[in-house]
Amino acid sequence: MHKLFFILLLLPFCSFGQLTGRVIDDVSKEAVVGAKVVSSEGQKVITDFDGKFKLSVSTFPVTIVTSMLPYGNDTTIVESTGEITISMKEPVQIITTIVVSAGRRSQGIEEVPISMEIIRPGMIDNKGITDLEQAVDQSPGVFAMDGQVSIRGGSGFSYGAGSRVLLLWNGVPLLSGDAGDAKWNSIPMEQASQIEILKGASSVLYGSGALNGIISLTEREPGLKGEVRAKVQTGLYSDPKRSSLIWWDRNPMFYMAEAYYGKMYKKAGFTMSVTGFKNEGYREGETEDRARISGTVFFRPQKIKRMKAGIGYNAQFQKTGNFIIWQSDTLGYTPSGGADTSNAASTLTYNTGLRLSIDPYLKYIDKHNNRHNLKTRVYYVDNTNMTNKAQSSGSSVWYADYQFQRQFGQANLTTGITDIYTGVYSNLFGNHYSNNIALYGQYEQKIGKLDLTAGMRIEYFEQDGKTGDSDFYLGRDSSVKLPVYPIFRAGAHYEIAKYTHLRASFGQGVRYPAVAERYIQTNVGALNVFPNQLLRPETGWAAELGIKQGVKMGAWKGMIDIAGFINEYSNMMEFTFGLYPDPTIPLNLVDPEDPGYIKKWLGFQAQNAEKARITGLEFSFNSEGKIKEVEIISLIGYTYMNPVSLNSDSAYIYGESGMGGFSDTSSRMLKYRFNHLAKADVEANYKNFSLGFSMRYNSFMKNIDATFEDGVFGTQILPGLKQYRVLNNKGNLVVDLRTGYTFKEHYRVGFMINNLFNTEYSTRPGDIQAPRTFIVQLQMKFS
Repeated sequence: MHKLFFILLLLPFCSFGQLTGRVIDDVSKEAVVGAKVVSSEGQKVITDFDGKFKLSVSTFPVTIVTSMLPYGNDTTIVESTGEITISMKEPVQIITTIVVSAGRRSQGIEEVPISMEIIRPGMIDNKGITDLEQAVDQSPGVFAMDGQVSIRGGSGFSYGAGSRVLLLWNGVPLLSGDAGDAKWNSIPMEQASQIEILKGASSVLYGSGALNGIISLTEREPGLKGEVRAKVQTGLYSDPKRSSLIWWDRNPMFYMAEAYYGKMYKKAGFTMSVTGFKNEGYREGETEDRARISGTVFFRPQKIKRMKAGIGYNAQFQKTGNFIIWQSDTLGYTPSGGADTSNAASTLTYNTGLRLSIDPYLKYIDKHNNRHNLKTRVYYVDNTNMTNKAQSSGSSVWYADYQFQRQFGQANLTTGITDIYTGVYSNLFGNHYSNNIALYGQYEQKIGKLDLTAGMRIEYFEQDGKTGDSDFYLGRDSSVKLPVYPIFRAGAHYEIAKYTHLRASFGQGVRYPAVAERYIQTNVGALNVFPNQLLRPETGWAAELGIKQGVKMGAWKGMIDIAGFINEYSNMMEFTFGLYPDPTIPLNLVDPEDPGYIKKWLGFQAQNAEKARITGLEFSFNSEGKIKEVEIISLIGYTYMNPVSLNSDSAYIYGESGMGGFSDTSSRMLKYRFNHLAKADVEANYKNFSLGFSMRYNSFMKNIDATFEDGVFGTQILPGLKQYRVLNNKGNLVVDLRTGYTFKEHYRVGFMINNLFNTEYSTRPGDIQAPRTFIVQLQMKFS
């Protein structure tokens, strides 16, 4: 009783109370969600989806420190109870880029222990880029080849089946269920905040397909004011230098229009965009018509303050003409067999397609500030071959991922479970299904200026009810096996000095065979492709050591990055030319009508043909900001690669019985690779005017399949290719130019010339790229 009386007596002299506040962006005045608020008394809270927080304070004045990337820390001294507003400002000292894909959480790019590049929406808009493949081809270290994207030489050409680069949309993989490929033209880039390109094996957090790296796009968050953006453009293909390539009476053109609207309300928000594209094609018959609608609807329940639930959607319908191989080097823009699809010899096909994804998701921050994320997706792809119904295919991918994140002190823990179920319904491949289940975890620890990362993933995979693809043997010669495959990663980042960052990383990866690689059986002209049900998964690892140095001159800031890297692959899957007969049918060398006629069994088959190593060095320089009155934005890089085969089988290099092998047997360079790759994009803005240029260079592709050059048994698959490669053996240099003018604040008119010098070049055999192209564009933005 005496103690209670004593406490009540002192109560009037104690100054404790509740402090409430809201954290907002200093420029947009919008709520900053997830900011850490720490009081000088040791209390820690995280702002909710309205940017609000509460603290119980025993003594005033109290110091409040608020932190959140990409903002600078804010320190506020509060004298008494009540409600406060804290405005967060971005620092101006050095370039700051926030990325998500490296660790499945927001990080400064300089803290990431693996090489990354960022492509911003401004470049995509101002260059008149029409699909994601064109966009990522602007990045240092990345090369796009007829639907296949390679990072630092990790991939060659695989005829549209399988991908060693994983495409992510809002953190969820987006590869088709049948071919295991990325549908680059269906990605709503107009919705994205930026494109993140992560180089090196990244399977620990994202699973199969991330063997060579990740391309990640995250949808931009709408603002309270709402935003409207629209773009229309039209382009014209000019005549190529060689008149024999011209098949048209009127120069072909293309047209594009897109519009976006997004708005956030107090408890809900939405985004929506529509896009239409029509391309008459510079190659005869290779037309493209597509229409897309995409967006997100989300809400924040009134009763559950720190929850966000939503559903994303993307639907695209398209009709395309598919050009595969040329008629000859002279008629390089004409398809083999001609453009008349009624002619059985024509390799041109017309297809209709549907790409549909529905993405329900849920985010929740509990009372202990743990983050819970549930991401799901249903992804349906349909390809109907109008020329040959037997080559049609459809697939559906059902994806679910639960992720838990906890930050304690200077550490961060990320764990989760993923399930991917795939069904394929196909005349071309047959009907198949697979299931891929994984557990993963990553731990990050900050010790002063040192950041350490370690992670592990355990994968289980089965296809058509058959196991074995994910088996792991304990030791090279061990008979003890596990039904799950473990994958590891580790990394370190150290801030040597202000704006100087050293990093090192090691990561493993795995990729399971796509249905198309195991089960495809088809032919295009003289090109046969055979199935291989014995195909095994490919594995690999990547390591790098790099340094990032910030530079600054007035308001202009930049980052110089230098990295040395090594990638090694085992059981690498690639299509290999050879004789693949049916053992039940006797071979016949004479009669073309006989089922055993030898030419019917010559072609390509996916094989675990390769053990390979790629070493190299990469330099990049990214900058933005003003030098006096001129704003300079740049993305520049050079990559040296030495991609070599470690295959000890001489038949793989030299071929067998006059078939297959490397086109240049004096070199062990991997097929469809090169040593040098350079990229540069620079844009200067002065008042309302802008001027920019892009440059892309790759050295000569020394090795391809010898069959493409020499033919087989008198049949030429790509007539004239050998002579064409002799005449065009200096590599490719392509330059683009653009200019623009902004008027009345909301409008920008642009004029672009792609392939300024009308260079004739190809990215793979028989695939001559577009001649000089002129584009006129109008952009509109309102908020």
